[in-house]
Order: sequence, then structure tokens, then C-alpha cells
Amino acid sequence: MQLQGKVALVTGAGSGIGKGAAMIFAQEGAKVAVLSRTAAQINQVADEVKALGAEAMAITADVSAPDQMEAAVQQVVDAWGRLDIVVANAGVNGVWASLEELTPDDWDKTLDINLKGTFLTVKYAVPHLKKQGGSVIVVSSVNGTRMFSNTGATAYACSKAAQLAFTKMVALELAHHKVRVNCICPGWISTEIGENTDRREVERWPVHYPKGAVPLTHGKPGSVAQVSQLVLFLASDASSHITGTEMWIDGGQSLLQG
Repeated sequence: MQLQGKVALVTGAGSGIGKGAAMIFAQEGAKVAVLSRTAAQINQVADEVKALGAEAMAITADVSAPDQMEAAVQQVVDAWGRLDIVVANAGVNGVWASLEELTPDDWDKTLDINLKGTFLTVKYAVPHLKKQGGSVIVVSSVNGTRMFSNTGATAYACSKAAQLAFTKMVALELAHHKVRVNCICPGWISTEIGENTDRREVERWPVHYPKGAVPLTHGKPGSVAQVSQLVLFLASDASSHITGTEMWIDGGQSLLQG
């Protein structure tokens, strides 16, 4: 029980990596607040967490709305008295299109959720994390950090690159408060996020990868369970001397497709 007595907040926890993190935190003894914009979905996840014998709280909020995120963090602290772990996972692929087709509104929607949402999540958690120390895990991507071959994903990649810069800046700022801030960069993971991508016509360069685009698995995607294990490591005391660090979890995909 690596997280016994700890309190965690996970955004974008309705499915995929966020849900996986919430479930593994519960298995390791944490109290878990799960947050999403979709009430029915997040209530279901909270029920699944409780079924594991852990305390859970479902919060419906928009990570890009300052008042909602401030209230969400306060709700966690009011209920459980502390906050130790924050997973800033909420994000969207948004619109993938050429610059000429990408509208300012498309850009703003992606950056608001992916980058502003990360900022607000961490900003309002910081005063509570500083009281006893803690861990922040920002979920970025191989896109924008080590891979630039997904033509049209400009807004998404820029938001993910900025999350990495945010991680490093905040890690140094919070280090003397014993708050660690790290960033994970998943590659192709089997989640539902691709279903919500608005792909418009973009010119792509034809590329042929030897034996699939993910070398370690001969072309198969990684799993949420694998990512959850990395998130658990960064949330636990096993990573107590790691901060300001990015970790790619992609089976070598970004080395081949960079």
C-alpha cells in the first residue's frame, strides 16, 4: 500500500489514463478525487474506485474554468483535510488541420483545456501541496516533445510542449517545499482520445516503418495499465529524488517517428 493515507486528485479521470491512475491509486491505499466534465461518466468511475474499498469523490468541473477548479480543489481539502498527489491529465486532441484550415477558435479550445487546464489544476493545488510536500504528474505526449511527424496536430503539439516547459519551471519553484513535479509523455496508448479527434484534410508525407510504428511491441499500442504503473511510481516515495523530469512511455515510437 504505497499511498496509504494520501489524498489524490486526478483530472480527466472519466476514462483512459486518468481512470487508470485513479484505480491504481485506490489499490495502493489513497483517497481519490476523480474529476471530469461529464457527470455520469465520472460518477461511474467513483463507484468503481469505491468497489476497490477506497474512498472516492466524483467532481464535475471544466479544467479551463478558474472558479470551477478552485472550488474543486477546495472540495477535496474540505472533505479530506489535505492534498498529496495531483495528476493533471485532462486533455483533448482537438482539431488536427493545416494552419490555413485551423481556426483561432480551434487553437484556443485546445490550448484552454490542455495548457490552461494544467495551469489551473496545479495553481489551486499548490497551497495545499506545500503544507506537507507532494507529487504533481503532468500528462503530456510524445507529440511536441520528441515527435513532430503528425502533420496537422500543431495546436495539440504546442500545448504538449508547453506542458513540459511548465513542469520544469514549476518543479524548481516548488522544490524547497518538497513538492515534486514531473511529466510523462505517452505515445500510442490504447485509449478513447482518438475517437474525439477532429481530423481535417492535411497533406501527409508517406512513411513506411519497419515492422510497425512501435519498435518494442512490433507495432502494437501500449496499455493504460503500463502508463498507470509509471504514474504510481512518480506519485510514490519510490521517486522521492525525481523532479522536473520528463519520461517517455512509448515503446520507442518517438525514436522512430521523430
